[in-house]
Amino acid sequence: MNPALSQLHDIHLPARISWWPPAPGWWLLFALVLLLAVVSYVLYRLRKRNHWRRFALDELTRLREQNASRQSDPRTVISELSILLRRVAVSRFPREETAALNGDNWLAFLDRSLDESTAFQSDTGRLLITIPYRPEMVVDASALSALFTLAERWLKKLPRGKK
Repeated sequence: MNPALSQLHDIHLPARISWWPPAPGWWLLFALVLLLAVVSYVLYRLRKRNHWRRFALDELTRLREQNASRQSDPRTVISELSILLRRVAVSRFPREETAALNGDNWLAFLDRSLDESTAFQSDTGRLLITIPYRPEMVVDASALSALFTLAERWLKKLPRGKK
C-alpha cells in the first residue's frame, strides 16, 4: 500500500444549506409583496369611503340625462333631485340636524354645508322647495341646468369619510 494514501483523511461534506436566513432576493420579494398589499388596502379603503359620493353623482347624472331626453316632467326631476340631496344629507350628517329640515331651513343647511352664503337660497336653489308645490310655475331649462350644477358642487364639496 502506498504510504501517502494512508495519510488521507475521510471526506468532510459541507453543512446543509439552511432555509434561514433567506437570500437577499427573497427579502426584496417579501418587501414588494408587503408594499403591494398595503397599497391595495389603502386604495380599497379610499374607494369604499367614497362609495356614497360616486353613487350620488351617478344618480345625479341619471337625473340630468332623464331631464335632457325629456322622458319626464321637470317637476318630477326636481323632486327626485331634492330627495337625492336629502338622502345624502341624512346619511352624511347627524340625523337630528337634517331629517326635520324643510323650506328655508333646508336651503340654509345646504348653504352652510357648501360654505357659500346664499347659493341655494337664491332663485336657482329655491326651485327645490317651490317647483314641486306650484304646478303653474314654468321651469326654465337654464335654471334647471344651474340647479344640477349647484347640486353637483354640493355633492363634491361634502367631506369624505364617516359622519
